[in-house]
Amino acid sequence: MSQIPSKQQILEWVAEHPDANSKRDIAKAFGIKGAERIELKRLLKELEAEGHLSRRRRHYMDAGSLPPVTILELLAPDGSGDLFARPLEWPGEGAPPRILYVPRDSDPALGRGERFLARLVEVQGEDHHYQARLMRRVTASPNRITGIFRKEAEGGRITPIDKGQDREWRVRPDATQGARNGELVQAEQIGPKGRMGLPMARITERLGDPTAPRAVSLIAIHQHGIPDDFPAEVIAEAEAQTPAGMAGREDLRDLPLITIDPADARDRDDAVAARVEADGGATIWVAIADVAHYVRPGSALDREAWLRGNSTYFPDRVVPMLPEALSADLCSLHEGVDRAVIAVRMRLDAQGNKTGHSFHRAMMLSRASLAYEQAQAAADGNPDPATAPLLDAAIKPLWHAYGLLKEARARRQPLDLDLPERRIELTADGRVRSVNFRERFDAHRLIEEFMVLANVAAAEELTRRQRPLLFRVHEEPSLDKMDALREVAQASGFTLAKGQVLHTSHLNRLLAQSEGTDFDELINISTLRSMTQAYYHPENYGHFGLALKSYAHFTSPIRRYSDLIVHRALISGHGWGGGRGGRPDGLSEHDIERLSETATHISETERRSMAAERDTTDRYLAAYLADRVGSEMTGRISGIQRFGAFVKLDETGADGLLPIRDLGREYFHYDQDAQMLIGADTGLEIGIGQRVTVRLAEAIPMTGGLTLELLELEGRPLPRGPQKGKPGRGPRRVSTKSRLAEIKRAARRRRKR
Repeated sequence: MSQIPSKQQILEWVAEHPDANSKRDIAKAFGIKGAERIELKRLLKELEAEGHLSRRRRHYMDAGSLPPVTILELLAPDGSGDLFARPLEWPGEGAPPRILYVPRDSDPALGRGERFLARLVEVQGEDHHYQARLMRRVTASPNRITGIFRKEAEGGRITPIDKGQDREWRVRPDATQGARNGELVQAEQIGPKGRMGLPMARITERLGDPTAPRAVSLIAIHQHGIPDDFPAEVIAEAEAQTPAGMAGREDLRDLPLITIDPADARDRDDAVAARVEADGGATIWVAIADVAHYVRPGSALDREAWLRGNSTYFPDRVVPMLPEALSADLCSLHEGVDRAVIAVRMRLDAQGNKTGHSFHRAMMLSRASLAYEQAQAAADGNPDPATAPLLDAAIKPLWHAYGLLKEARARRQPLDLDLPERRIELTADGRVRSVNFRERFDAHRLIEEFMVLANVAAAEELTRRQRPLLFRVHEEPSLDKMDALREVAQASGFTLAKGQVLHTSHLNRLLAQSEGTDFDELINISTLRSMTQAYYHPENYGHFGLALKSYAHFTSPIRRYSDLIVHRALISGHGWGGGRGGRPDGLSEHDIERLSETATHISETERRSMAAERDTTDRYLAAYLADRVGSEMTGRISGIQRFGAFVKLDETGADGLLPIRDLGREYFHYDQDAQMLIGADTGLEIGIGQRVTVRLAEAIPMTGGLTLELLELEGRPLPRGPQKGKPGRGPRRVSTKSRLAEIKRAARRRRKR
């Protein structure tokens, strides 16, 4: 009779033989036969129950390790461009091991979220535990969902929180991950549809109570995959930093540099100063935090900053690109503290034209940290104790320089959009207290103009020095989008010239026509929607919206990785590169090699942040309006789609939907060219720009959706169309096609008058 092995002997054998670890293999290895297999089975069950082994089908494995062949899901590239993957199933406790995917030249390109069968090789002494080689591609990324889990007798259901998703997903009992009823979860689709045609899903992550204070932004963070926890090594690297010294820097601490930011600013990365010159011109200084000194190429901080791409701002929190030790301390230009900066000195003539510039690596000392309201009051002759001592040295020269820049701007004619910015104020427990529009002052425009000029100088400087950089590119809008804008303008009683090379001045004339009218905000929003989306690129394609030939982001390296790249390029181009810790802080060869990849990546992270911020605002607005369901509100039609019309509400700026099914008792045709919904029986036209009175029918904070009921159109109640099954009261219909053509012709005649 053979000896039954101990638990420790079994564990050691499984670890040494990962390719042969079924119960039969174990029994054969220890010479166990017959009835002794019952005892072996008992030992294996105990090891499994104790968490030492994990059983997959007929095989056993170390619970803290992965099998040699398994299915992985590819993650996004990290800051170094390396590809890591996560196992679909992880039997161990805590975080799964790090797996580096090492593709061969012959392997097909895999995208983020794709699943593949891989062979794993355990490695020692690296920052990862396994290396993976592709065996075969399995599937593309599965459909994912974020929603509320509703527990049932057998598993449960997930109700999506995304707008436009009203179909529930079913979850089997073995795929709930222990989620509680009412909990916010993330899930992915598995297999074909289940009973009642609903898709089947398994929960991949539990996100907690969706009604908890400040949960709204957390939903957006998880839904859009924004990294919000810094790895320990990144935190440690940031907290180990010490303030930069004077070595290799100019001393600008005698300049009257001040910061002007929102009253609730979370970081201060730019300071400004000006001097009035004898010829009526001015000298401007813009000083930007020297983030590159602390975030060196190839460091843990750099990898994490690249991965995030930018900071993301919500009403209740900020997800920063850099840890707080840098973003709120060493790289924030606090009042009365020496701070390392890269500064640009720019000379303006009496007409506001930039006649020269120079860049400097320096040390500055902020004289004051002002809010926009403070600076504006001082410039208007109402200084407070903080601004009174700065009037002559700082504030008056700044406003003189701003006056010059306004003249230059008027000649350049950048796109002059004036869109109110909403400010959502929250209570201490995360509830919406109020929704207001931020007031814009000349102080805001002053800082904007100074920053634009500094960004232009950076692009020109690096182009002159023939240094690689990332440009901020904004291409002109397409003809289709211009035609759509022209339709909106005509429907609102304005004109936009056609048949000529488009310049921003043409759009500014349209904006000027609408200024002060009821259509002011609509034309501004429609013009914005007609624009292409700006992006980053190593090649210079110009900036249409700003009417600039060359533009780069230089002024916010705390919150944008693009600016950090530009700072590094300036450091290399001027030969300033330091060697603190043996690691230079200029643009590295690795930075240059992956410049195109970086441009694409940070353009995507920027869009991701914008979507998350927009979704969060929509949810907060829906929560704010939820107590007013049934109330009447006024607004303006802001969009037309086949499924209904969108209304921008006057009071809050929130967007709500008028479903086409609720517009009346008649059938509505969708005229895409005219951007109208046209009643087939009454000829009622619903188009962009029309004033409406609506009733709030539904507000869903979890999705941010608002559903409206139309009461009045242009101050008049809706005409009564025919009831279902009864003859219409409108004109007799010859045919739907001919009737629609007649209505469209009449509409066009009215618009031409």
